[in-house]
Amino acid sequence: MTLPRTARIVEVGPRSGLQNENYVLTTEDKAAFIRLLSATGLQDIEAVAFLNPRIVPQLADADELAAQLPQASRVRYTAHVPDMDGLAHAMEFGFPRISIPLSASETYSRKTVHMSVGESLTALRSIAGRAIHEGIAIRVSVSTCFVCPYEGPVAPEKVAELALAMLSVGVEEISIGDTIGAATPRDIETLLNLLLVRIPAGLLAMNFHDTYGMAIANTYQALQMGVGIFDGSAGGIGSCPFAPGAAGNVATEDLLFLFQRLGIETGISLNLMRRASRFAGAILGHPLPSHVLKTATAQEPS
Repeated sequence: MTLPRTARIVEVGPRSGLQNENYVLTTEDKAAFIRLLSATGLQDIEAVAFLNPRIVPQLADADELAAQLPQASRVRYTAHVPDMDGLAHAMEFGFPRISIPLSASETYSRKTVHMSVGESLTALRSIAGRAIHEGIAIRVSVSTCFVCPYEGPVAPEKVAELALAMLSVGVEEISIGDTIGAATPRDIETLLNLLLVRIPAGLLAMNFHDTYGMAIANTYQALQMGVGIFDGSAGGIGSCPFAPGAAGNVATEDLLFLFQRLGIETGISLNLMRRASRFAGAILGHPLPSHVLKTATAQEPS
């Protein structure tokens, strides 16, 4: 077994993490949260989402927040962009990378972006074409790659077909999402065996939610197969408003703990990551699901 020597974490807490919280953070608190995250050593942070504010009011201040993002030379901020209007906002604020949503499930696609998967893929090509022309990198976040909350299990062949279609568009990174956290290591193995035959591991990221406590086990499975990019959410905050009952992304500090114990370098400080997550928990006013945060400081390895 050969594990990657390094791993990269894409922090999605400010966007995916906050999108379904009952308490709406002020723009100033969001900016302070992102400043703390930017100081940890993270290289990529999904900072804002240019969405319809009526659908996701928690992220309605995207323009104001984008104007307050700290200028950190080592950090690349990503804007979540579902349409051409969102791309226009991302271009206005000079984002170097955008994330475009896509679903592997027809029902989930219609509920989230009000288009079929085919229509969504056509729209994605248009957005990506314009963005690439402007020198903006493209990340595609594919949801429901294993199980859809409305349709049940999703065929791995469907996900592979979509991933290959995106590869032809010229995307920099494809995030494979376990949106409701129902996948197991065997599911990860099955899908990655299909994907890695045609797509380099360096173009794939894994986005695991921890609903059934499988996120770390799934991460380990993906690591063993050569994948080295993972989405994490500070403190494990978040869930999806279109997937009732689903937990948030695996906590970034839980990923860091795993990587440290496996000798995998990330360049991220676990102590500073805990600080950022505790700040988020204090502002949100409720305990966060992160296992590392729940562990007393005296019990944690240095």
